[in-house]
Amino acid sequence: MSSQTDMFETQTEMFADQALPADKPDPGKVRARLHLILGEARAATTMPWRPVKLTLYKTIFPQMSSWLPEDEARQLCFEFETEIARLEAA
Repeated sequence: MSSQTDMFETQTEMFADQALPADKPDPGKVRARLHLILGEARAATTMPWRPVKLTLYKTIFPQMSSWLPEDEARQLCFEFETEIARLEAA
């Protein structure tokens, strides 16, 4: 058991100086994707997505926006919800 522990500690020490990959998405990419979805909604006169995709967007849009500054996220979600309401009423 002691040799197994020593081996693990040695491997851990070997990689200790290497940076771990970032687990946060790039805000610029998130912002671009949200603006793309919002742009599709704004350009449409009727609902541009099938129900499954609409449900997906209603779920992921607020989740994705949480990676942005709070004020920006709130504004984008408001604009998205406004466009969805407009399209659902059309």
